[in-house]
Amino acid sequence: MDKTAIKQQIDQLRQELEKHNYQYYVLSQPLISDFEFDMKLKELEKLEAEHPGFFDPNSPTQRVGSDINQEFVQVKHQYPMLSLSNSYSLGELRDFDQRIKRQIDEPYEFVCELKFDGTSISLSYENGQLVRAVTRGDGEKGDDVTANVRTIRSIPLKLSGTDYPEKFDIRGEVLLPFAVFAELNQAREEIGEAPFANPRNAASGTLKMQNSSEVAKRKLDAYFYYLLGENLPDDGHYESLQHAKRWGFKISEHIRKCATINEVIDYINHWDHERFNLPVATDGIVIKVNSRRLQNNLGFTAKSPRWAVAYKFKAEQVSTTLESVSFQVGRTGAVTPVANLTPVLLAGTIVKRASLHNADIINKLDLHLNDVVFVEKGGEIIPKIVDVNASLRHPMAQKISFITHCPECGTELVRREGEAAHYCPNETGCPPQIKGRIEHFISRRAMDIDGLGEETIELLYNEGLIHNIADLYELTAGQLVPLERLGEKSAERILKSLENSKNVPFERVLFALGIRFVGETVAKKLAQKLVSIDALQSASLEELTAIDEIGSRIAESVLAYFQDIRNLEIIRRLKEKGLQFELDQSVISERSNKLEGLSIVISGTFEKYSRDELKDLIEKHGGKNVGSISKKTSYLLGGSNIGPSKLEKVEKLGVPVLSEEDFLKMIE
Repeated sequence: MDKTAIKQQIDQLRQELEKHNYQYYVLSQPLISDFEFDMKLKELEKLEAEHPGFFDPNSPTQRVGSDINQEFVQVKHQYPMLSLSNSYSLGELRDFDQRIKRQIDEPYEFVCELKFDGTSISLSYENGQLVRAVTRGDGEKGDDVTANVRTIRSIPLKLSGTDYPEKFDIRGEVLLPFAVFAELNQAREEIGEAPFANPRNAASGTLKMQNSSEVAKRKLDAYFYYLLGENLPDDGHYESLQHAKRWGFKISEHIRKCATINEVIDYINHWDHERFNLPVATDGIVIKVNSRRLQNNLGFTAKSPRWAVAYKFKAEQVSTTLESVSFQVGRTGAVTPVANLTPVLLAGTIVKRASLHNADIINKLDLHLNDVVFVEKGGEIIPKIVDVNASLRHPMAQKISFITHCPECGTELVRREGEAAHYCPNETGCPPQIKGRIEHFISRRAMDIDGLGEETIELLYNEGLIHNIADLYELTAGQLVPLERLGEKSAERILKSLENSKNVPFERVLFALGIRFVGETVAKKLAQKLVSIDALQSASLEELTAIDEIGSRIAESVLAYFQDIRNLEIIRRLKEKGLQFELDQSVISERSNKLEGLSIVISGTFEKYSRDELKDLIEKHGGKNVGSISKKTSYLLGGSNIGPSKLEKVEKLGVPVLSEEDFLKMIE
């Protein structure tokens, strides 16, 4: 196939995948299955790998992010990101309407929008392509988080249609849907990390993570609400957003035009109740004058526009009775307290439980049995107790104390210095921990064993067939077929998937072991640097902390894991069954120490390789990727269009500049 035909095939796949991305993440109307999408994506990845000259940073394959840390650069906003003035009563909204009437002697209409409770972002597009994403910062300048934003699948990297301006900015809110937030907090609590307080904090923290591949896993979403530029398609704010929707942006379907302030108030009253049925957090309504011409006439104060105001909802709060506190044990042994409440209606749902997170929160609230407590949902998924009516407390009420022993196995709990959670140290004898580790081992991102799920693991454990992850590989058809809900086909699928899992690469096997604090990215770092489980087992604290991104907490956890003879026995058994405990030889053969001790910054665009491919080559040959230039930088690997600030710093510090060709000669 000639290059023209290959280019056409790549372009066609990119267009198809972007279309399906839009249908799934923006319209929630998928046209093909996840499997079909994945197959097309793999086909595109293969073509791009075979023909690196056709690299495009806006390709659907680039949405997974990079494992390389980056330092955020401050960027000045072309249009300042001002705050909105807030109102908390309908009377204040009527005053807002009267102020506009006094300044404008012609008819006007309002646009009402849901105020999403996330973190603000400003995107810049040129010739239909995303070129920059910047956080609000101080309103005048913010952090360039383009690499992270590219991983958000509801954000178009290339626009549809042809009627978009050559250059424009669009403002929006990056957020975490409730369902994703709940999964994230559950995972954090299981490894003993403090849960995020609300989806807004989680979204903000995620957007500022240094590692864009980790951002991609968090499943951020984004809604857009404001276009800025010189040649926008319409004077109407509402009408411009409808254009943006056709270009591929996710615009809330609940945006409305209102002819009078009374219609605005009707809209607010409706959403004061209906907002609790939304999949994302909202904390108010934004009201804007629709005409951009009239917006310009009304102007701005020093801090906010005169043509817009935010009406803030009050967080709904109810009182109920604390009946008891129960304690749950996660797979890492972290013990989480949960308040059991007298059922009460809150924000449209019946609430029976509220998370208490840890002992510190129980003590801060000074909780007693049968206390009348105030429960709030607001932007939370899981309701939380925010206060106690101590005046109604019975004088003999029993104070709630954190338990001292595991509720599942009776082992005395421990609390490590500097951590909020209590742990059950009985890793190999505590049922929730045993089952939790097995569930983690078989999960999709780990060993991806088909046919096994939480219920099946529970069944196999209760039947005495499995007590640890190594026991999975001892299962037989004779043991599985007679079990409830299984049978021959299910047994065959489980055993076949277990056999296939022996081909899972070392870095995923290492992640699957469930070593505390060793997530996917850390497992990959350890595997690439130390090559085998034997080398990892014999590594010292100093050797581990010398690896990029491996701090003392992770290193100490790894050392503790390999000091436990029970873990060593499990690894021995898994080795005997044929699991991969070292990097593939083809990967090892590509490695060298030619760049050992060198710190390299990449800037610009390249002809033969993408930036991510060059970063991968640097690591394979022992070098270190760094995001910013300093006195310690060994080289700037520069392509075309190097950032002027980087060039200026290179010249000032005397850092040598490598061309792509020179770099490739170094690693030949």
